[in-house]
Amino acid sequence: MKPPRPNLSELARHLGVSIATVSNALSGKGRLSPELAKRIRDAADRMGYVPSQAGRALRTGRSGVLGLVLPDIGNPLYPEIAQEIERVATNAGYGVLIANSRDEIAAQDKAIFQLIERGVDGIVIVPRRGTTVPATACPIAIIDTPTTPRNTVSADHFEGGAQVARHLRALGHEKILLIGDDPSSNVQNARINGMRSQLHEAKEIETIWIVEIEAKGGKSCPLGLAAWRARGFSAFACVSDPHALRALTELQSAGIAIPAEATVTGFDNLQWSSFISPPLTTVKMNMPEIATLALDALVEAIQSREASDDTPSPPVTARKAAVPMELVIRRSSGPAPKEQPAAGISQEESKHA
Repeated sequence: MKPPRPNLSELARHLGVSIATVSNALSGKGRLSPELAKRIRDAADRMGYVPSQAGRALRTGRSGVLGLVLPDIGNPLYPEIAQEIERVATNAGYGVLIANSRDEIAAQDKAIFQLIERGVDGIVIVPRRGTTVPATACPIAIIDTPTTPRNTVSADHFEGGAQVARHLRALGHEKILLIGDDPSSNVQNARINGMRSQLHEAKEIETIWIVEIEAKGGKSCPLGLAAWRARGFSAFACVSDPHALRALTELQSAGIAIPAEATVTGFDNLQWSSFISPPLTTVKMNMPEIATLALDALVEAIQSREASDDTPSPPVTARKAAVPMELVIRRSSGPAPKEQPAAGISQEESKHA
């Protein structure tokens, strides 16, 4: 059985010096002779001394830990974001505490202040849709959209939407249904507006919001997409991959072939998007770059705060307003069908589309 690792006081007692002397030798501070400093460091290595994180926090005022607040850990996008943030933070010498706001405004604010109470050095926040992050003395980096107050970095959601629209128009689609989840979302609105910006010459463009449909029909109710197809809509452009999967499933269940009779596109290029049938055309975020830019800005603000005697934290400024997105074309998108769909639904059903 290995002997327990010594603490700072035990190491000092073994060497016959003060705790302050050992601390200065290990941190490189203070005026010690090179010989004494080397003797202390060699002894620390030989005895297996490991600096206490709590002790370091007391000495430096830093915990070496960052907070990460996500709006909905159940959404498959956010674990992927968390993975990238954790990877970049680890490379920068930080641990990460993750909090889930459960898509609730009060829970988001509570999570932020609980992380601050736990002594994190800074926080990365992906805000709940349509919310404003409260001002704090703790450095905060926000990942959302360029129009979000105090935003640090984001994907270029508008241009991502524009790429989808240009792809659909190149395929000859004239009637396009845009499918969002919630009109209060900055990200979803940016994607919808980006698509609309390239569809001025299309014959008919409509937008539906899932939250409004479910308010009337109940959670996970049909979206009425077969009725939209019966009206000649041949492209269904969704603001996320889960919504695209829902659209794809509903259309296929109604006997509509993808992509021969209808095209479906998504957003975010989630890990499973290439494995469904047919594989999903979607838009990919450059999460490694987004995470790096957010962490670079946050660490810079933390260091600026340490160098300043002012109590308020300096603002975390934007490193890059919008990181380009990449259209990933797969088999869920194809040329617009030349023939109109057969009358497979009643006029009454069509009215509810």
